[in-house]
Amino acid sequence: MRKGFALVSVLIMLVVLMSLLTAYFTLTRIELGATQASVRQTTGFYAAEAGLNLRAEEVRARFLGYGRPSGTSPSGSNPCQGSNQGSGDFACKTYTISGRTVRTYMVEHPGNPQTVPIPPGELFENLEAQEYRYSLFSEAIGPDGRTEAVLELVFKSRLVPMFQFAAFYDKDLEILPGPTMTLNGRVHTNGDLYLNAGNTLTIEGQVSTAGRLYRGRKEVNSCYGTVSVRTAQGNDLALTCNGSLRREYRQEDVAPWGGRIQVGVNRVTVPPPEELDPDPSRTYFSRAQLRLRLNLYNTPPMVEVVRPNGNVDLLATQTLNLCPGTISGNTVGYSNSFFDNREGKTIQMLEVDLQGLLNCAHLHSLLGAGVRLDDETNGGLVFHFTVHGPASGTRGNGYGVRVRNGARIAATVPGAPRPRGLTVVSDQSVYVQGDFNRDDPTVPDDWIPAAFLADTINILSNAWNDDNRSQQPLTNRRASDTEVNAAFLAGTDTTGGQEGSGGQDRGQYNGGLENYPRFHEAWQWGPSTNREYATFTYRGSFVSLGNPRKAVGRWCYGNDNCNSYTIFFGTYQAPRRQWSYDVRFSQGQLPPLSPRFVYLKQERFLREFERP
Repeated sequence: MRKGFALVSVLIMLVVLMSLLTAYFTLTRIELGATQASVRQTTGFYAAEAGLNLRAEEVRARFLGYGRPSGTSPSGSNPCQGSNQGSGDFACKTYTISGRTVRTYMVEHPGNPQTVPIPPGELFENLEAQEYRYSLFSEAIGPDGRTEAVLELVFKSRLVPMFQFAAFYDKDLEILPGPTMTLNGRVHTNGDLYLNAGNTLTIEGQVSTAGRLYRGRKEVNSCYGTVSVRTAQGNDLALTCNGSLRREYRQEDVAPWGGRIQVGVNRVTVPPPEELDPDPSRTYFSRAQLRLRLNLYNTPPMVEVVRPNGNVDLLATQTLNLCPGTISGNTVGYSNSFFDNREGKTIQMLEVDLQGLLNCAHLHSLLGAGVRLDDETNGGLVFHFTVHGPASGTRGNGYGVRVRNGARIAATVPGAPRPRGLTVVSDQSVYVQGDFNRDDPTVPDDWIPAAFLADTINILSNAWNDDNRSQQPLTNRRASDTEVNAAFLAGTDTTGGQEGSGGQDRGQYNGGLENYPRFHEAWQWGPSTNREYATFTYRGSFVSLGNPRKAVGRWCYGNDNCNSYTIFFGTYQAPRRQWSYDVRFSQGQLPPLSPRFVYLKQERFLREFERP
């Protein structure tokens, strides 16, 4: 009896134990399954997110060079299935990420684009931008064929004209004026920013850098003068040195400026310098109303009119070369009489009489059938000038373009319309001789939005004359008062030969923002006790997207032959600078085809749903 009871008890215990073990294994299997599902979904989530990021970067790049996405989205019902793939930039695109198949596509929001001011409190606040809104969808499909995550990113692509900045650099920016300077506009660099002053530097606009902010010099560890940036409250607050040494300011150090100084912001995407090239695939060449090139292969060299496809327009070329002007009696021509002491060589120059060119264009329809001087296709006129020769694409080629007779950008032919704006583009060095776009308040509508986009930009005063100045000692090359009103985009040298902190304390100062335009004359002379100065008056904007690709001469001052040239007559002595940012650029009066940077602003990020 007892043995029977014990057997029953043991059997009952075995059943209970087996039930517990079964429950344990079941729960463990469920938990493992849940964990694996969670891992799959997490991996799928990050894979889908990576797909969004890849696709968003493609969208950002598409906006460079005045492009924009085109095509059609797949329909919302079963997108990316079968023939429902969409087209162009909006079409379905598949990536393999972390062992997942990631399918992406894009949808454009209605109403694109909108011209909006960037809201207060954001980086680049109050600047005008063209804003496009899009939704990106990304679906991650696991190895088992099941959908693990579906994400949606709603974002804005903002295109911001760079000429809304007093200074905008895609590299290290150094500002070190000798005399007192006030910058009445914004300053941004995608590199490091160095602020110093021989006397006083005041920046009234927002300051932002994607790199580091230093108070002091780059090429040597020193710091002096007074540098102030205007705060959100409207006060000028000084950035101080580390004794007499350079000091780095981090974001936490600039809190007293109330957001007016931003350190370590995201880099913005800028167009490459190659956009200036005489290539039919490039924006400025293809969209210019007039393209001129000096052909050095011809004997003698000849100035040609070039069509958008790169071919020479023989009839227009013949017409152009018969138009009268100030270049040895013609509108355009060739010279090799200018000696550039910074480059150490004579420049083979395309010469352009701007006023004569406008007269010729009006009288002989050089801009194309039915295209007038006041054409508004690009917001005004775009002229592309280049030099075509054996060394066109090489550094130190000694090629250049000189623009003269541009004090007033208008034809003198009765009845000729006034250009709405003018942008002069060249892949070579540009030399601006004499007043350009002079702003006479007594003359109605005397100023128009204008810009130079070039490899480097050189200034020659109203007193310049090749015959008696080009290879004269610096003391014989006295400048006279000159005024230029145009935005500048050009290459600038790099201090220390290297961007970032690796270029610190290595000498070779690049001249800084104060020497952005290259000078070739003595703008000051006489004893220090009774110094005489010529004034260079400038209103515009400074943009630099990299180093010069053609010019090679490093910055030198006075009679210092820092390039060790065999033939050298001194470079320049600095002018009295009356410089200011042209606030009309930030009021919507921009030069034609003003270059723009692009950045993406996330509006909403959603995990849409999960499919079984």
